[in-house]
Amino acid sequence: MNDTGRRTRAEVWIVLGLSLGQSAVYSVISLVAHLTRGPLRDATATLNRSQSDREWLDLTLQLTGIVFALVPVALALYLLSLDRDRSGPLRRLGLDGSRPFKDVATGAMLALIIGVPGLGLYALGRTLGVTADVVPAPDTSYWWTVPVLILAALQNAALEEIVVVGYLMTRLRELRWGPWAVLVTSALLRGAYHLYQGFGQAAGNVVMGLVFGYWFQRTGRVMPLVVAHTLLDVVSFVGYLLLADELGLR
Repeated sequence: MNDTGRRTRAEVWIVLGLSLGQSAVYSVISLVAHLTRGPLRDATATLNRSQSDREWLDLTLQLTGIVFALVPVALALYLLSLDRDRSGPLRRLGLDGSRPFKDVATGAMLALIIGVPGLGLYALGRTLGVTADVVPAPDTSYWWTVPVLILAALQNAALEEIVVVGYLMTRLRELRWGPWAVLVTSALLRGAYHLYQGFGQAAGNVVMGLVFGYWFQRTGRVMPLVVAHTLLDVVSFVGYLLLADELGLR
């Protein structure tokens, strides 16, 4: 491997080590902790948990966490901007906003394709005992909870789709990986950092990764994926917050 290949490989490991590769390691550890404590059906995976019982501090910590979680996105885009490609990282990854209506419509379609079967897979996983009880919203809510949950959904979407799809798949392709190897690696990484939710959710996210990754390979656009992921998370987070009591989920 030449010096350029070594630098690219090291760069990928650093970006992943600062972001979702690190999350994958912690997710595996969390899964092991669940399994050694008892059945997965008795485990709970809480997303967007409250950070403090003091309202102002909770809001401050939530917003700070969202901002710092986006730093790897900025890093990935910055590193791509150093390449010789004169189009720039936003245009290169299809994040340029050149066709907003089509991207939103496509994102909504992808959200439906992934979201409806995803609910069924979650229910099946809970029935089989291979999925933890996922709690997408905090028990305590304030006037700002819904806007912050929407921001969290957007942050998740930007981080996962830009880093794991746009950046990672671009770099692996530059390392001369084959299309299938690139696609499967990206999808498996997505599944790995969701293992803390159980095997069912990890498998569902692998499928999502295959669909999203294939879309990026065919179109070169990440923006519809960001839109789709944001919609999925907004429905999950805000829907749970508003309807959990009525549906007997808590």
